Amino acid sequence: MNKRERLEAAIAGQATDRIPIALWRHFPGDDQSPDSLAAATVAFQKRWDFDFVKVTPGSSFQLADWGVQDTWLGNIEGTRQYMHRPIERASDWRGLKPLDARSGALGEQLHCLDLIVQQLPDTPVIQTVFSPMAQAKNLAGDRLMTDLRQHPADFKAGLDLITAATIAFVKGIAATGAAGIFYAQQHATASLLSEEEYRAFGREYDLRVLEALDQTKQWLNVLHIHGDHIYFDRVADYPVQVWNWHDRETKPSLKDGLTRIKGAACGGLSRDMVMLRGRPEAVQYEVSDAIEQTGGRRYIIGTGCVMMIPTPEVNIRTAIEGTKRA
Repeated sequence: MNKRERLEAAIAGQATDRIPIALWRHFPGDDQSPDSLAAATVAFQKRWDFDFVKVTPGSSFQLADWGVQDTWLGNIEGTRQYMHRPIERASDWRGLKPLDARSGALGEQLHCLDLIVQQLPDTPVIQTVFSPMAQAKNLAGDRLMTDLRQHPADFKAGLDLITAATIAFVKGIAATGAAGIFYAQQHATASLLSEEEYRAFGREYDLRVLEALDQTKQWLNVLHIHGDHIYFDRVADYPVQVWNWHDRETKPSLKDGLTRIKGAACGGLSRDMVMLRGRPEAVQYEVSDAIEQTGGRRYIIGTGCVMMIPTPEVNIRTAIEGTKRA
């Protein structure tokens, strides 16, 4: 099977020649230029030959044209620290300007994606897209929850504009020939929102983006549900093909999750305690356990979230070797 055939079979629950695998990481420093991020991403894929490539820019790339400022201070996950956020009062949500996905930071990211797609013609490529709520969090920081609860009209005006910019960007992604998106949802969790709040400020806007995505007919769209105590059932019906969550750290398990979705699950590996800190034997155990949970069907080997930068190569190799154990 080629990579697309293998992934499509896995999503459909059909037999595959081996278990598909995809691991991804940040490239801090390189992610500040479209050309250097493309080069780093392509080199990483040529080193490991995963079944799909997730393009992972810094979380500010959808926000730079609204004035955020951030820097990388050495976090081993590769995430950046925000130095300035443009939302300082509730009324600022209404002051956000419309963005053109073809110019500025969004246009640069589309250029980066186009370079990667051209250089990896035999590998499905998906672009990270942060949910409107995730973008709002990075625009406002700690005051997000205050505005959500005390100034909902102002906040929803901002969410509407963020969602419109996200939809325009998603349509630009489709034009590059990318296989889909990696939709990062960070607020479908009881640790941050009540279920009612998530329906009103999360799900409603997620579905606007994903319904627009569905019109592009892309075939490999991955939903990432970040955090613990997640509202899995509130996102289990989202129109995507693959679900990715911290299955080693929070419920549901892979086995349980597969009973609640129609597509495939991606996960099974703990990115910290096993992939980063563990010995190869621990990686072998988690891969074998994940295959046992899923029966090797509707399953893609991966970590529950982005892989840590210092992850030992021996552990990556061990995970790849596990793809042949179905």
